[in-house]
Amino acid sequence: MARRCSIKILFSILTCLLVVLPPLQAFGSSPAVPQQATRQVPYSRAKVLKVLGMEDNKILYSGGSLKTSQQLLEVQILTGTHKGKILEASYELNVNLNDKYKTVEIGEGDVVLLYLAEKADGTIEKAYVAEIARDKYLLMLVLLFFILLALIGKQKGLKAILSLSLTVLAVFKIILPAILKGSDPVSVSVKVCIAVIGVTLLIISGWNRKTLAAVIGTSGGVLIAGLLALITGSLAKLTGFGTEEAQMLMYIPQNVQLNFRGLLFAGIIIGTMGATMDIGMSIASAMNEIKANSPQIKTPALFKAGMNIGRDMMATMSNTLILAYAGGSLHLMLLLMAHNTPFSHIINWDMISTEVLRAIAGSIGIITAIPLTALASALIEDRY
Repeated sequence: MARRCSIKILFSILTCLLVVLPPLQAFGSSPAVPQQATRQVPYSRAKVLKVLGMEDNKILYSGGSLKTSQQLLEVQILTGTHKGKILEASYELNVNLNDKYKTVEIGEGDVVLLYLAEKADGTIEKAYVAEIARDKYLLMLVLLFFILLALIGKQKGLKAILSLSLTVLAVFKIILPAILKGSDPVSVSVKVCIAVIGVTLLIISGWNRKTLAAVIGTSGGVLIAGLLALITGSLAKLTGFGTEEAQMLMYIPQNVQLNFRGLLFAGIIIGTMGATMDIGMSIASAMNEIKANSPQIKTPALFKAGMNIGRDMMATMSNTLILAYAGGSLHLMLLLMAHNTPFSHIINWDMISTEVLRAIAGSIGIITAIPLTALASALIEDRY
């Protein structure tokens, strides 16, 4: 009986969310844009056969000159219409203001992404190395991650892989395309993230009381984090486009007026979701175990036990987001410290204020998920 009630409640929540998701065109293709704007740059993979040498140049400007270095390479094209051809390509190493620092040079056997400048008749006029091909090593790392999940987690690890895959698909196939189509990022992120929370916890834990409690607590914590960020960002008059990437979004080919404050909100709830799910599921699972071993325990005592469990986790979990954002801003913090920038200047910069808001609002979301999950779990365990 209890299990059926939990299933009905969870099914109702997810059904309501799915009803409102179709307008987002969830699994549709990327937004349609004019053909000229989306013309693909003709990149091809190529293998470096030989390093022919180095070429140094100088760029003159009003303040002096800049030294530039190019590697000259002999490469063989591996993909595309010119597959198999051997030609010479150049690789721009850097525009160097300081000779103390050198960029990474390409060596024989390296695989690169080649940009081919073609003539009208399709023959190659010039070849440039756009990037070093790094995807092979990243894929190997992802594969190692999945193998460790499966070996150590066994069945739970396989479920984690499935839930992670669904989460990635939700972000890249639902949230991002919907925002680029002009949908409100606040509405999109709330609907999709709550649906992802429900589906993820159902996959990992199945249909039961602890899953329901974790969904309620996690969703509440994530929404509080996002709402707090939205309110504080508005009061602090944060623009939402304090970063270089945000400014570049103003000039995308899609004819869409983006809500940058809404994007800040969406980024915070997406970033908070994982850690909040962790703490919500841990508390709900522990409380479910307490109830199973002590069926006579009263609701207030069970709630208190859940809060005690949450408090033990709170310090480390709240550090998670703050340290993650601090690590991502390490170069910027070093730069500011090197120039002895006053703290009063730093904290009021739009970009810095935005990052502080992300970290603090996300941590508050994790903290508030503790009492929400404990209360939901205590009531559900007692009633069902």
